[in-house]
Parts: sequence; C-alpha cells; structure tokens
Amino acid sequence: MLNFIIRKIIGSKNQREIKRMMPVVRRINELEQQYQSLSDDDLRRMTSEWKERISAIEDHDARQKALDEILPEAFAVVKNTARRLCGRMINVVDHPIEWQMVHFDVQLIGGMVLHSGRIAEMATGEGKTLVATLPLYLNALSGRGAHLITVNDYLARRDAEWVGEIYRFLGLTVGIIEHDQPPDVRRAQYACDITYGTNSEFGFDYLRDNGMATSREQQVQRGHSFAIVDEVDSILIDEARTPLIISGPATVSTHQYDRFKPLIEQLVRKQTMLCNRLVTEVRELLDKGDTEQAGRALFKVKLGEPRNKGLLRLMEEPETSSWINRSCLFIRTRKKTRWSR
Repeated sequence: MLNFIIRKIIGSKNQREIKRMMPVVRRINELEQQYQSLSDDDLRRMTSEWKERISAIEDHDARQKALDEILPEAFAVVKNTARRLCGRMINVVDHPIEWQMVHFDVQLIGGMVLHSGRIAEMATGEGKTLVATLPLYLNALSGRGAHLITVNDYLARRDAEWVGEIYRFLGLTVGIIEHDQPPDVRRAQYACDITYGTNSEFGFDYLRDNGMATSREQQVQRGHSFAIVDEVDSILIDEARTPLIISGPATVSTHQYDRFKPLIEQLVRKQTMLCNRLVTEVRELLDKGDTEQAGRALFKVKLGEPRNKGLLRLMEEPETSSWINRSCLFIRTRKKTRWSR
C-alpha cells in the first residue's frame, strides 16, 4: 500500500526517467524549428564538421562526452532531415515507398535511451525503426562505425534502404552485410559510417576475423564502437541458444595446446617406461625373496600408472594379488605415520 502511494506521488522509476529527459526533448524540438530555415547543404556541413572534430578525439571517454554534448543538435538535425524527406519516393526492397515519417517525442526519448546503452521498449506503432536513426547518426560521427543488428536479411536490407535515406541525405555512408558476400565486399560494407546486418552475419565475421584470418588485411571488420540490437530479447536470448560454429584449417594456433602437447606426450611415455621397468624389477625381487623392496616398487607403479598392464597381470595372479594389496597398504600406513610425526 505504501509503495502504491509513493508511486502515485512521485511516479515510477520509468516515469521519473522520462520526466528527466523531457527538457532535452523540448530543446531538440526548439532546435529543429530553427533548422527549418537552413539549407540542405547547411545540415550536411554541420554533419561534416562534427564528424571531423569528434573522430579526431582518441580518448574514449572524451569522445563520448563530446557526443553527449551535441546530442540535442544532432537529434534535431535527424528530425529535420526526416521532415525534409516527406513526400519523397524511396525505393525499398524493389518497391517505391513515399516517406511520411517525422520523429515524435516518444521516439526522441527512445533514441536517448539507446544512446546511453540501455534497452528501449517500444509499443507497436511507436516506430522503433525510426528511433534507431537518432543514436546511429550520432555515434557514426565518431568515425568508427555504428552497427544495427537485426534478426533477418530482409529487415537489414529494408531498414538500410528505407531509413538509410536520412544518413545518405546528410552525407554519411550506409552498408549492408548480406549472406554470401565475398570478403572484399564485406570489408567495404563495414567501412561505411553505418552498417546494417543480422546477428549471425556479424557473429560469423567476428569468428572468421579472430580464428581464421592470418593477417589484418584478411579481416573484414574494422572494430566495434557502437551497436544497436533490434529485437534484443529474441537475439540475446532465443537466438543465443544456437551456438555459432565455424570450421576451417587452423593456420595459426591461438592456444597453448600445440606447445604443451609434445611435452605431455613425452612425459607420459617416460612414465610408462619407468612403470614397466619397475614391474620387471618386482618380479626379480620376488624371486629373490626381497618383499619389502618389491612392495615399494609396486606402490610406485600403483601411484604412477594404476592401469599398467604388468601391474594388472600381477593382480590377476592369486598368489601375488593379496600380497600386493597388503604391501601397498603397509607402505601407505607407514608414510602416513611418518608424515604425522
């Protein structure tokens, strides 16, 4: 009851977060109205200047701070671009579609949430495809690439051709990672400012780059700076149950296995030879009646190689099996007594 009253007075955590972002939303809308008087080239010039300045910042934290500072202006540029595209016919997956989308406040809020690295849950009809254009554009200004990870090839191509018109209008490049693309084509797509693709294609390219490529020139991905995961519950939970498996000739070993395998094999071989020699000595000692030395030797064999064939054959002989067990038990007891002192 108390929690219900508190939520009624101060709102839920989600409501408080939205309330905190509303001043930024109002600032974006104010800037967007001002930008309506600018020319198309003015918007492209702003994009170019931001990208040149921010891409030169090497420190990650400083670069992130610079992106946060221009967020209202960058979002306003994207919204204004969407407004300028209204009425234009765009060819999307071989079908002409008239652009009729302009960002609403709820989409501006969703864009801020995604830029901050959190999950934005959008209801049906709230235009999540348009939401992603805001943080993708902003983070593409870092010059290090921004990725949109979706669930199938159709959506990747559709979104890249559809909302990608915003980025192309502003002078940014858009790439699509599709199945069966050769490495040089994939490398060119990853070199774009914004790249669309499926989770499996991004995942397999990462595995190939880090497991099969023998040089930097053979790798296709240029790095990982910012990514948005569409249908995050499906990709990170449902799709994650199916592992990505890739096979091919191992040209360069990334593990210590090849280094230590010969050493271990040599150690095992020498240990087997030693245990075989000890078993032979046991038989000679038994023939001489030296049971104490024979027991010590057998104890070493049992510790070093319990499945030694010579030891197993001795254990199968009725006249020696009981003696062997008594000798090993006697030696083990003496060792424990010595350690306890």
